[in-house]
Amino acid sequence: MYPTHYRYSKEHEWLAVDGDTATVGITDFAQAELGDIVYVEVPEVGAKLAPGEVLGTVESVKAVSEIYAPITGEIVEVNGVLADAPETINSDAHAGGWICKMRVSVPEELDALMDAAAYQQLIEG
Repeated sequence: MYPTHYRYSKEHEWLAVDGDTATVGITDFAQAELGDIVYVEVPEVGAKLAPGEVLGTVESVKAVSEIYAPITGEIVEVNGVLADAPETINSDAHAGGWICKMRVSVPEELDALMDAAAYQQLIEG
């Protein structure tokens, strides 16, 4: 269920790394917990973030939840589809529902994130 080539945070974000760029989204588990997503606030291109800083928010019919930067980096692209179709996260959390792309500033931080098996253990608690 969770792509094995992704890395995962304890805050339920995923990263797909390609060279020095990481695509970031929220996991299928997170979107299921939130319910129907009605709005997504994405970061600004050019924003520089450190791990744990607020990257954006996801608003559902149940709650508003913050999305946290899982690594240090600069936002290089945001998913424009989410402005008109935030529900894309519900239907395609691990691909089309990505939030942003970050330039990886500290590659070693990726080692602190979980692989798919460890993330699966986390959510099964």
